[in-house]
Amino acid sequence: MQSPLEKLNKFLELEREQNYENRAVVGGLDKAVPYWEREARAYQLPEELISFIVEKLQEYPRLQPEQRKEIIQQIFAQIETCGASNKAPAQLVEHPSRHSSKGSQQPSVKKETREEDNTQISKILQTPLERVSGVGKKTADALEKFGVRTLQDLLYFFPRRYDDYSRLKPINKLKYGDEVTVLGVIQAIASRPVRDGKMQLIEAIITDGTGTLRLSWFNKLWYVNRFPKGTQVAVSGKLDMYLGKLVMKDPEIEEIDREQLHTSRIVPVYPLTSELNQKTLRRLMYKTIMQWAPKVQDFLPTSVRTSLKLLELGIAISQTHFPDSQDSLDQARWRLAFDEIFLLQLGVLRQKLSWKSLPARVFEVPDSWIEQRLALLPYELTNAQKRAIQEIRIDLASGKPMDRLLQGDVGSGKTIVAAMAIGMVTYHGAQAAVMAPTSILAEQHYRNLSRVLTQSGDDLPAILQPEQIRLLTSDVRGAEREDILNGLQNGSVKLLIGTHALIEDPVQFQDLQLVVIDEQHRFGVSQRAALRKKGNNPHLLVMTATPIPRSLALTIYGDLDLTVMDEMPPGRQPVETHVLHPLERERAYQLIRHEISNGHQAYIIYPMVEQNENGDGLSVVQEFSRLQKEVFPDLNIGMMHGRLKPEEKDEVMARFRDGQYHILVSTSVIEVGVDVPNATVMVIEGANRFGLAQLHQFRGRVGRGAAKSYCLLIPESDDALENERLSVMVETNDGFVLAERDLQQRGPGEFLGTRQAGFTELKMANLTDVHIIEKARQQAQFIFQKDPELQLPEHALLAKRLEEFWQNGKGDIS
Repeated sequence: MQSPLEKLNKFLELEREQNYENRAVVGGLDKAVPYWEREARAYQLPEELISFIVEKLQEYPRLQPEQRKEIIQQIFAQIETCGASNKAPAQLVEHPSRHSSKGSQQPSVKKETREEDNTQISKILQTPLERVSGVGKKTADALEKFGVRTLQDLLYFFPRRYDDYSRLKPINKLKYGDEVTVLGVIQAIASRPVRDGKMQLIEAIITDGTGTLRLSWFNKLWYVNRFPKGTQVAVSGKLDMYLGKLVMKDPEIEEIDREQLHTSRIVPVYPLTSELNQKTLRRLMYKTIMQWAPKVQDFLPTSVRTSLKLLELGIAISQTHFPDSQDSLDQARWRLAFDEIFLLQLGVLRQKLSWKSLPARVFEVPDSWIEQRLALLPYELTNAQKRAIQEIRIDLASGKPMDRLLQGDVGSGKTIVAAMAIGMVTYHGAQAAVMAPTSILAEQHYRNLSRVLTQSGDDLPAILQPEQIRLLTSDVRGAEREDILNGLQNGSVKLLIGTHALIEDPVQFQDLQLVVIDEQHRFGVSQRAALRKKGNNPHLLVMTATPIPRSLALTIYGDLDLTVMDEMPPGRQPVETHVLHPLERERAYQLIRHEISNGHQAYIIYPMVEQNENGDGLSVVQEFSRLQKEVFPDLNIGMMHGRLKPEEKDEVMARFRDGQYHILVSTSVIEVGVDVPNATVMVIEGANRFGLAQLHQFRGRVGRGAAKSYCLLIPESDDALENERLSVMVETNDGFVLAERDLQQRGPGEFLGTRQAGFTELKMANLTDVHIIEKARQQAQFIFQKDPELQLPEHALLAKRLEEFWQNGKGDIS
């Protein structure tokens, strides 16, 4: 970033090169004085230096070249006398040359004063906007719609984009289509009525000595008086052609002796409401940034800033709003993005540190136990499954609570891994619990886990007996429910599988030591915490079939140890995927009829339950009726959507699983569903409305048996871009490849669920930027190794900022 002294130095050096002809700035050096003076005060340059420079530059135009030369030499000399550095103007605030020696106590007095100043500034930054000078209630109310309520919020109210008008060109070098800033003098300006007198056309001609350029605006009559003939102006806009001549229609225009906020620079463009206009908001932002950005306390420790060569926070904020160059803007945005990821990483690492500092029961099993159990299985485990079991085994024997995320694509074999973890804990007589998001999925886990855990060999007893494994959902009532609750309390029930019913108060375990949570992103933080409290620092294994990109896993799941199961069991066939034009829908129906005639079943997914008022998109309710009456009158069709009661959804899904329905018509509620190995066709209508990760989850509902399966994607239109996006589904069955692409295209919201919705509110950070994430994580780990409680004096501001960040809804930690 260029400091005021660096900018001044550039002007003065240019004056030297031009033999002191006062042409370094259009209109003369004195024209730059008001702008430079304001910036110099914002940077807190020494007052005596500012006054000296301003006085000399104001008299500069009236002097002869020899006198001007002397003036410039005097300015350079005064800068040296004041001890000012062109390279580090921000440090001038406390430059030693500004203070006389007053004894050994002087430094501590200054430190106390500085701390008092910092506290005062911190309070001022929390001032409500309507009490800030120049804002007013109307503007404050408009800004509140963007969540901007305080002066500090205003500093962090960043532009949504930028228009680069910093490239100056003489008029005789301009070309059609150029988007530039031109400096010149108004040669003529006038208005005339057009369109039957309903509008006024204002036309002006400017010249810079190399040529002339015509400008035009509609209904801006005040420009005629504001920019009379002879006014030196800067105009910015895009060049058009009219009757063979270049023109600039509706350009931004400013007198060049004012701060050029709208022209001649990289111009910020802010989000607006009907109550705000761009120029007014830009002026407010400029005034705020110049006054307060330099005073913002930088919470990053010096060690972090130095090692990564990061801009100071105040400079980064200033340059993000009003950048001197594209390079300055890039550096500023990088610093602010780093801050957000760094604070996220500190938060999740603090949670991990807190959890790992607790003691946990040790569960060790001999190698022979593992080998014998795996030998009972009718298939060979993949290397990924073996690795996952070994990592869990190490966790359970560590004496610290396991906190592991088991991430594996649909069909990668997570259930057997969870079963082995349960076995290691129940081997020692302790209890385990498995929580699933729906009753029908809980029933599926109950069947699958029971099959594995009750399996015995010739001389090898089963891990658990059938009566030691129980299922608890909202449907379980009366004597059966009472029997389960009693079994948990006396320890006779070793494994409880269920839905959120597991966390209700009547459910009390005798010795809960392992909690397994499936499709964990569908549970809120409080639900997981409640289940954890059922035991004494129980080990935690969370599982998801949603592939999570590495960059996202490092950031939002940084408090969990990550196990990725990236291999599919041998023999599993990939699902054949095609994108169909909406007019080719009959081909999908033919495929469904063919598969059903061979004894199989099919899903058809729609994006909406019912059509909206505009009749946009296909919906389950309308299409169910049409399909049953017109397309498949001879088949049994089930319907499922989110407005059904949980027990109704479970009943529909159970009938489909049991073969009572040939086709299940549904919304996205079947994304996390039950295994129906007999289903071989998945048709997704309005496929362009779903993310790639979600489409992959739908596709995972088929291909679960031995028969070849198909997934047909039907977008709402043949828009090339959407079809190109969907074609990625055709190219790969790898969920991780799709997840990375989805993150790039749709952002992190697809993956976060209820875990940490605040992560989608990040202003600068891009959760696809692995480089920033890894740098931030590395620095966060260094900080915690040195000062895990952030109690050192150099970490005081960081500790305060970290609390603010996490209290403001930027994330929840499980």
